[in-house]
Amino acid sequence: VQLQASGGGLVQPGGSLNLSCTASGPLYYYAVAWFRQAPGKERAESEGVSCISFVDDTITYGDSVKGRVTISKDNAANTVYLTMNNLKPDDTAVYHCATDYGLIGCGLITIPWNYNAWGQGTQVTVSS
Repeated sequence: VQLQASGGGLVQPGGSLNLSCTASGPLYYYAVAWFRQAPGKERAESEGVSCISFVDDTITYGDSVKGRVTISKDNAANTVYLTMNNLKPDDTAVYHCATDYGLIGCGLITIPWNYNAWGQGTQVTVSS
């Protein structure tokens, strides 16, 4: 399966964005996670933002975004959404989505290389 993130852009501090991650095929047995790669960081240094499982609807959030981010999914559309509110300049990053291929679920988003099929990502810039 291939994943494509979209929906990024330039937003002022305090604003909101809705990101989408669309898969090329069904995600029945997979978990899909969002990661963000801050400027100057390698992809392996990406921070886990959130994850949702298509198997049991488990959801996890990274500590830095809890309370400001909501993850959801549309099974029929093979799509995962990330709604981000009260954005801060520190949220500026390239946001990637990736999958566990059904192997590990959402419990290891602190270790990004556990997840696969990273797409090109979508740039989110928070600036006034």
